[in-house]
Amino acid sequence: MAASVKHALRVLVHSNLFISLATVSVAVTTVLLADLPLEPVPLFIVFAATMFVYTVNRFTDLEEDEQNVPKRAAFTKRYGRFWLTLGIVLYVAAIGVGVALGLAGVVYMLLPLVVVFLYSVGGVKQRFLVKNLVVGFAWGAIPLGVGYYYARLLAHEILFLFAYITIMITIAAVIFDVKDIQGDRAEGIPTIPNRYGPRRTRLLSLVATVAVAAVVVVLVGLGTLSQEFLVVLAMNAYVCLYIPFATPDRGPLYYGFVVDGEHVFLAAVVVVLEWLVW
Repeated sequence: MAASVKHALRVLVHSNLFISLATVSVAVTTVLLADLPLEPVPLFIVFAATMFVYTVNRFTDLEEDEQNVPKRAAFTKRYGRFWLTLGIVLYVAAIGVGVALGLAGVVYMLLPLVVVFLYSVGGVKQRFLVKNLVVGFAWGAIPLGVGYYYARLLAHEILFLFAYITIMITIAAVIFDVKDIQGDRAEGIPTIPNRYGPRRTRLLSLVATVAVAAVVVVLVGLGTLSQEFLVVLAMNAYVCLYIPFATPDRGPLYYGFVVDGEHVFLAAVVVVLEWLVW
């Protein structure tokens, strides 16, 4: 039974289904906290774009993965073409839906191509912290995309979630680098774990996570955000719980399921509170 569950989780993680669910979770959290109607179109667009970007990245990072996460590399070699084809089909379909519905700003749906280029072949990995920030801003663009879709781009809830998601994903990206220390060193990729070591990386990440939580409390206390936004502290607590266990020997399921699961966890909390309290 345990082996079957582990296998199922590995497929979810290695196929990028879970990370796509995580980005959809960011969109759901944004919609609910900004008091917007939940519609399937923006959720599908986010899912399709994520599947496309991350599956392409599996192939461009294949050599690196063979050293850092050999099981993921083996999965990519065996099943990667199927998932890449699916990712491309979904991405093209999302663009087609945007065009068919006459969505304003459909051209921005080409941004995932820019992200793929910057992260995979644009050399950002060779610059200290830049790749982490690229990932952070790419995820932070999800609340902005939701705001644009609903014509609420400059709403303070949207702008806050853009900043919050960007910072929290940047922290998660730094933690992810802990598992890749050996491979990144071999590839000459500068990272915080490579420069300062896993222990200091975890400490810095904890401090940053607590600092973000403090800012949220201050913003709610000042009345800039409604008390509903205190719910994001649940994710800060979740992150603080997994950071101490983020060591180089942890397997890909820890990082791909537990760490990447932070936004799924937050969305679940938000949905439950939406039903029971708000």
